[in-house]
Amino acid sequence: MSKFALFMKQNKEQKNNEKYAPTTTLKDENGKPVEWEFRHITSKENDALREAATIEVPVTGKPGVFRPKVIANKYMASVIVAATVFPDLLDAELQDSYGVNKPEDLLYALVDDAGEYQRFGVWMQKFQGFTKSFDEQVEEAKN
Repeated sequence: MSKFALFMKQNKEQKNNEKYAPTTTLKDENGKPVEWEFRHITSKENDALREAATIEVPVTGKPGVFRPKVIANKYMASVIVAATVFPDLLDAELQDSYGVNKPEDLLYALVDDAGEYQRFGVWMQKFQGFTKSFDEQVEEAKN
């Protein structure tokens, strides 16, 4: 047996998709909240999403010195969009029905209750394997 046998791709456990109903305002024919389907994003995808949601801000008292700052709301929305299998947030007909043209805007239109969206974000973070919220991670990274 190769010393790397346990690390071969065929031995890597695959993570299953999960379902979650992020809002009570969208119901099926039986009056139950519609469940959406989500997949796990990869570490590489996560890095790209975090980088896309990061801006450079000036450091107070240090002219010409900048530090990175993650825009947590933008990052969270992009993680949710990337992880969503169903509904298809890229579907033009669905976007048109809400008068939006970006999947993040559609996400906010579909889950427009602030409390539900916040709970959805917490669920997504746990589903993706984060033990601390994105805001807590940002604060920890600053220190």
